[in-house]
Amino acid sequence: MKTVLFLSPGYPSEMPHFVRGLAEVGARVVGVGDQPEGLLPELTRRSLERYVRVRTLWDEEGVIGELRRVLGDSVVDRVECLWEPGMILAARLREALGAPGLTVAQTIPFRNKEEMKRALDAAGIRTPRHLPAKGRAAIWEAAERIGFPLIVKPIAGAGSADTHRIHDRDELVAAIAAVEHLEEVSVEEFVDGEEYTFDTVSIRGVPAYHNVAWYRPRPLVARTNEWISPQVVALRHPDQPALRAGIEMGRRVLAALGFESGFTHMEWYRKADGEVVFGEIGARPPGAHQVDQMNYACDIDVFRGWAEAVCCGRFGETVRRLYNVATVYKRAEGQGRIRRIEGLESFRARHGARVVWENLLPLGSPRRNWKQTLVSDGFVVLRHPDLETTLAIADEFARSVRLHAN
Repeated sequence: MKTVLFLSPGYPSEMPHFVRGLAEVGARVVGVGDQPEGLLPELTRRSLERYVRVRTLWDEEGVIGELRRVLGDSVVDRVECLWEPGMILAARLREALGAPGLTVAQTIPFRNKEEMKRALDAAGIRTPRHLPAKGRAAIWEAAERIGFPLIVKPIAGAGSADTHRIHDRDELVAAIAAVEHLEEVSVEEFVDGEEYTFDTVSIRGVPAYHNVAWYRPRPLVARTNEWISPQVVALRHPDQPALRAGIEMGRRVLAALGFESGFTHMEWYRKADGEVVFGEIGARPPGAHQVDQMNYACDIDVFRGWAEAVCCGRFGETVRRLYNVATVYKRAEGQGRIRRIEGLESFRARHGARVVWENLLPLGSPRRNWKQTLVSDGFVVLRHPDLETTLAIADEFARSVRLHAN
């Protein structure tokens, strides 16, 4: 039986399912976190053999020392963390405990966008032109060298928070003021094209399972227009010719960065002329319930498949690509609490058979800050074998279902 240390087993919300997957494939799962054990989700508590509560996950030396004391001479076979902020801690624990997996040096390009792009540039993989910048003067200099339009975004982090598209000098002034709280940013070429993911569960660097999702619209647009109901669409046919170059590029990225076993989430662009450009990679799954999307697309359990991959070196789920799956995220109109949901009943009557998960905030719930979470005020997941039908139903939901807050 393999012993797996799992950092932050209760948060984010998908983590209990990964812990459950590990337990189901026979791993002895030791959770490590700073939450009181009684506040962990029930699924997490059922799946853990042991929980080690530390004072804080952000004192790396303290966590390493506490685990050495608690574990003694026990062998740790894997250290897993699927939450972006804990990646470096996980790598330090692997080095301290002699466990396989990404080292600190190997992890840094997955956390630092500039280090990632430098490594991929050296491997001949097309990335946006880019420069790191610390402070106002450096951002201006980088912008002058790259030229408009451009993007300013954090060196580290996940998602599109603190990311700004800039067309001219006036917009650059505003963007610089908005990112003053960041120690360092990446200034890069704006690539105009459709944006996709390439998500993988790899074994010794080779994808054993992969998924391609299409952002409608691309996240930067969705994060700057409150009225939009963003969509993420897991495509039934990820190996179609139009996507082949992006998938091949993603495989080259894994090799260039020396990724071992586990989940990765990549984002890339396909321009109108067919050129593909790599965006970024995380050594983790996508968030916002996109792993659930993968499950619905193939009627499999990717949480368990990942666990089997990292513990047993195989992906035992039978992948049958049955559906396109669209997740449509909703943002309420107005401020305060959700008071009325319009159009939902009629949408259910027309398309209820295609909806596999409805998770809108109930009436009376306070509206969430749409700038801080893609999930916003809830979502619906729907699926259909035909892509055009899937998109039509998703667009209808986006148009016809409205949440009102006051």
